[in-house]
Order: sequence, then C-alpha cells, then structure tokens
Amino acid sequence: MVAAENGALKGAKVGGMADVIRDLPQALAGVEIQADVIMPSYGFLTGLGAKLIHEFEVSFAGRQEPIKLYWLAHPKVQGANIYLLEHGLWQSSPGQIYSQGTSDRPFADDATKFALLCASVAKALVEGLVPMPQLLHLHDWHTGCLAMLRALAPEYQALQSIECVFSIHNLALQGIRPLSHDTSSFAAWFPHLFAQLDEGQRAQIIDPRYPHCINPMRMGITLAGKVHLVSPTYAKEVLLPSRPELGFFGGEGLEADLQRKAEQGRVLGILNGCEYPEALAQTSLERMGLTEFRALLSCIESALVQWQGGRSQVSGVDMIAFTRLQALWRQASAGAFPDFLLTSVGRLTDQKVLILRHILPSGLSVLETLLQQLQQTQPKALFVLLGSGAPEIGQFFQTLAAKYAHFVFLQGYHEELSQCLYQVGDLFLMPSSFEPCGISQMLAMRSGQPCLVHGVGGLRDTVEDNVDGFVFYGDDIKAQGEAMLAKLSDALEIFGGNDWMQLKRQAKARRFDWHGIALEYQTRLYA
Repeated sequence: MVAAENGALKGAKVGGMADVIRDLPQALAGVEIQADVIMPSYGFLTGLGAKLIHEFEVSFAGRQEPIKLYWLAHPKVQGANIYLLEHGLWQSSPGQIYSQGTSDRPFADDATKFALLCASVAKALVEGLVPMPQLLHLHDWHTGCLAMLRALAPEYQALQSIECVFSIHNLALQGIRPLSHDTSSFAAWFPHLFAQLDEGQRAQIIDPRYPHCINPMRMGITLAGKVHLVSPTYAKEVLLPSRPELGFFGGEGLEADLQRKAEQGRVLGILNGCEYPEALAQTSLERMGLTEFRALLSCIESALVQWQGGRSQVSGVDMIAFTRLQALWRQASAGAFPDFLLTSVGRLTDQKVLILRHILPSGLSVLETLLQQLQQTQPKALFVLLGSGAPEIGQFFQTLAAKYAHFVFLQGYHEELSQCLYQVGDLFLMPSSFEPCGISQMLAMRSGQPCLVHGVGGLRDTVEDNVDGFVFYGDDIKAQGEAMLAKLSDALEIFGGNDWMQLKRQAKARRFDWHGIALEYQTRLYA
C-alpha cells in the first residue's frame, strides 16, 4: 500500500485515511494477506526506530535526486513491513505531513513532493529495493502519479505485471496542477515523459475541466484496474455530477470517468471499519454524571493548556473557551452539570459544516438557530464542538461561542478530548454535506452515543433513522438545515425515556468490524 498518512506511526495521522492505513494491514492479516506500507518519512518518522536499508537515486525534475529507504517492522502486525522514504522535499513543512498551499498556487508544494514519492516508489520496486508485491494498492490523489508512471513511463513498465487498485477517501481533494510552465507541473517533474506523451496518453491524465492541467486523482481513476470508494452510498453518489447550489456533492468533475469505470464493473463501494476494544464494550449506557462531567472539564482544560505551549499570546477563541470553562467548573463545584450534552468532532471545512453556516430566511445561521432551539427546549443543555481547519470557519464559530454561553468551541485537534466527547455525549452531531465514509459517527456509536447525521455517503450506510440514531435529508441546503433542526427537535422529545435508551443500546450494538471488511477486500477488490 502506498499512502501519505499512517495512523500506526506517531505523528503520521491527519485524517481518516490514516486510520484505514493503520487498521487495514491487521485486518488483512486475518485473511492471510500481508499488506506492507510505503510512505515518506517527513523527516521525523525515521526516529521511531527505522533502519536505513538502501540509498538510491531517482530521475525527477531533470535531476538525479538522492533518496534514502528505511525499514520498520509494523508495530501491530507480525511479518508486515513499513518502508519510509527520506528526501529533503518531504521536510518542506517541518514536523508536518502537508504544506499549506496558497490560493493562487493550490497544492503546489504537496503535489511536487507526492510526485517525487510516486517516482521513488516506482524506482524502488523495479530495482528490487522493495520486494515486488502481487498487487499495488494506492490511496487518494497523493499516489495518482504512480498509476500514471506504471501505465505510461517506459522505465517502469515492469509494474504492469502486477494489479493496481486505487482507493478514494475524499474525491474533493484532487491535487490539480498545471501540465507545464510551472515549477510544480507535470512537465517540470517528468520532462522526458512529457516530451514523449501522445494525444491519447495526455487525454488520460489532464483534468476534464481544465485541459491545461493534470489531475492526479483522475490518473488513479483512469489508469488503475479497480477504483474503490469507502462506502457503498458514496460509490453511487460520485457517479452523479455535483450540484453545490442544491447542497449535493458527487463526482466533483470526474463523474464521467467514474461512470465509464462503473460500466466495466470496476467501481466498488466497501465501507471502512472500526475497532471495538473489549474495555469499551463493558462501559455503562448510563448518561454522564458529575464525575464524568468533571473529567470532561479536566480534559478540555488540558487541551487548552497544551495548545498554548507553542504560542506567545492567548488567542481570542481560546480566551472565550477558558471563560466558558471557568463557568462550567463553578457549576460542577455546586454539584450541577448539563442535562443534555450535544457533541461534535471534526475538521472545520465546508464538507463538514456548510449546512451549519447556511443563513436561513430568518436571517440566522442554522447553527445559531440550533443554539436558540437548545436554549428554549433544554435550558441546561451544553454543546461542545472540537475542530480545526479553515480560519474563516473558525471565526464563524468563535463569534457564536462569544454570544452563547452554552456553546463551547474548542479550536484544535486533541485525541484524548475527542475520545472523551465520544464517550460522554448524549447526541453526536455530524451534518456533513458529503461524507465518503466517516469514522466519528462509528466511534460515537460504539460508546452508545446516538448520532444526528445527514443521509449521505458513509453516514447513510452506518446510521439508521430512529433505530440507532437520526438521519435527515433535504433537496437543497436550506431544506437540509431545516430538516436537521426538525430531527434535533424529535431527538429532544424522546431524550431520557425508554425509547432513548433503546436507541443507545442499538447504537452500541452496531458493528462495522474490520474482519468482515477484509473479506470483502479479498473477494472483491483484490480478486
């Protein structure tokens, strides 16, 4: 497997793809498939005990670039290997996996470093520095150039003897860059190949909307043998054109390629899985008490303090959160705690929160309407939202956090706090406009927390309305926002009663286990 992230290594996780790369090798070992992983070291992963096994050169951007290849035994899977590639280009953002692109040159740094990753993997395989696998499994746009090199570059044609599958974790991110006339372009990375491309080959790699650009995501779709989407519903949604004005996000310009692939029976939807530790299975379904509330406040406090570590000044958003936290501590000291806890954990992107930010005919956003609704129907309710991402979205949440005392917005990423919110919340909110699979809803459900979700992608495949959670739909973004608020009202009506306890039991009983999913990989994706 070739990927940009891997949750099995400390510091190598940004999104849900890292969880898949962490858990899948162990699941596949259960069906007697050994899955090795190769990825960049980013300058810090080799410090986890990796051993230097080879040094080699790869032709890239008109030069011979020196690459170091490290090996690491997989920390969870006996016999499986992790290979790390080291080069200065992958250290362009120290301590981080991705670079922050600019609006005028999106993906410029990342596209270049992942094009180098693909060339380095191809060279390591054909030179025998890494054992040639039976199958090459590529993940997301970062690896699209490897499917292209395998198909089009004469020096890597030996890779055509093995099957190649391509997994799409998020079709919205495609790594689009110019075909030429830029230092981060196809012609700059692979000048000899660019000069040799015929019209038919060029047509396979350019973006259908921007013919002067290449699209690494499209390379993976058109040039891999099979394309895998991470939920059955998402695999159908991507065959349709996106209609953002109606709040629908589908093929994002690549639907025609996906339709052609689907007609050949080579587009598969297989849901991601979730791990179910024994300790969690034995936890109580009783709602949060004072002890758990105090533990949550301690966890919030710890996260806020940690975030200040690298800063010289306290930010406005953290100051608001500290102020809210002090008031909550005073409540806890008096023996009081929220009688309803709404939670949400996720990245601050339009994918996740576009519906919440939508302005309704009342002039208020969906989120502000929700906060007023809580105020009126559950005066002692609390909404805690944890997330980081786009600054303008953070500012939107910050403004409302300053206005409403029962809304605590925590801007950042904190694993322990995430787990705490999954475990102690009463209702988990996940109103994504699209969701390829989603892991947060699975993590909340396994702790017995029902979820309120938009009926798209993996959310539709994992949450059953009025059985183990609440699902809303809508023909446009306004209808989606209104339907979400109506579902919240339905949830509050039954909260605390026998029907609510049954929802919690059903949510906790749902299983999306990796073993069954690994069998699907074996019989459908890898067959």
